[in-house]
Amino acid sequence: MATRTQNRQSSRSSSADASSERRSGGNSSRSAFSWSENAGPLLGAALAGAAIGFAANYGRKALMQGMEAQAGDWDEILTAEHEMALAIFDRMLETDETQTFKRKMLFMKLCHALDKHAHAEEMVVYPALREDDDAVDADHLAGEHGYIKTFIYELNEMGPEGRNWLEKVREFRDLVARHARMEEEQVFPKFKKDMSEEQNERITSLVNRDGFWMA
Repeated sequence: MATRTQNRQSSRSSSADASSERRSGGNSSRSAFSWSENAGPLLGAALAGAAIGFAANYGRKALMQGMEAQAGDWDEILTAEHEMALAIFDRMLETDETQTFKRKMLFMKLCHALDKHAHAEEMVVYPALREDDDAVDADHLAGEHGYIKTFIYELNEMGPEGRNWLEKVREFRDLVARHARMEEEQVFPKFKKDMSEEQNERITSLVNRDGFWMA
């Protein structure tokens, strides 16, 4: 015969089991893949954070490219980018061997600027030049982009603490300056002169589009 103590223990055990079953929705064995009670809010917060990050990045791109678009037509946008890159070179040339961190930051900024600029030229302007029967200039300019990438590789390998770093940067700047002059003074004016107003607007639109995605 069960004692009073045993009856009380049995009653408490039954009550705890029933309470546990109610909390689990009548299912005593929750799957490892089931959502917890807090999963909904956590997932919502994660999605909201991702949306905010995407919107911020989109806004940054729109701001950056919007500022460049104010320069005017495609050739004026690319000329403004030339000037921006050369200004970064000048800031790099003002550093000394104790300013390795500043050199790294400026070099990263330069690489991004040149990459964005080259993408618009290689994906829009140079193909359009070839369509306009100016493959010679397009191929020459595209070939110089290859040498620009070589300079970037060499400076990466050398590091900002390298003894001849400034000398290499100066050679690099000279190449970019010559490349920019050829485009601004010879190739771009001739190409633009042959364009209709509609073609000019089309090239400008494409340069802005590529610039937005690379910003």
